[in-house]
Amino acid sequence: MSVALEENWLKALNGEFDKEYMKNLKSFLLEEKQKGFTVYPKGSDIFNALNHTPFNQVKVVILGQDPYHGIGQAHGLSFSVQKGIVTPPSLKNIYKELATDIEGFVIPNHGNLTKWADEGVLLLNATLTVRAHEAGSHQGKGWEIFTDKIITELSEQRKGIVFLLWGKYAQNKSSLIDQSKHTVLTAAHPSPFSAYNGFLGCRHFSKANAILDKEGIKPIDWQIV
Repeated sequence: MSVALEENWLKALNGEFDKEYMKNLKSFLLEEKQKGFTVYPKGSDIFNALNHTPFNQVKVVILGQDPYHGIGQAHGLSFSVQKGIVTPPSLKNIYKELATDIEGFVIPNHGNLTKWADEGVLLLNATLTVRAHEAGSHQGKGWEIFTDKIITELSEQRKGIVFLLWGKYAQNKSSLIDQSKHTVLTAAHPSPFSAYNGFLGCRHFSKANAILDKEGIKPIDWQIV
């Protein structure tokens, strides 16, 4: 299968696109469209997280579950929406935490996190597509195998990455990460249903930067403009 993907990710995921589960996943996505369903994000944005954050430049990983399913929201980066779209509640809480954690952080008027991705923050959803208006509709179709492979390869081939795992779903991925080589920070999910149970006040953004700085890695400029 031919996929337009950043070259270092292609090397790290060598052969993955020719496996049976990936062929089945491609067939499933084609069937969805043939049945008249709208799938988000658009095809050219599905691998945005990988293409904006090359394998050898990943500093921080923020793991989401699946893409937003509303019109114009999803564009291949976890927790991020395109400019002109209302900032979702979870991202509002992420901004709220940043405003108390990072001195001088100004809450932006949009929810596009591409700047983070370009700085080395891998904004990875466990499931990379979704049927319009049906949350979780593409779970269990093969994407999780692929994204688990991404986490595993980062764990095995890289060192010094900070993984931010918010909520039980993301935290279940911690078993894929070699914590003798990487740092895992956990907290409640930033959703309004759980943010006050440990996400707000977690200070993950300043902690991640302190860890990167200690390793001699340039910290993330979390300000979105």
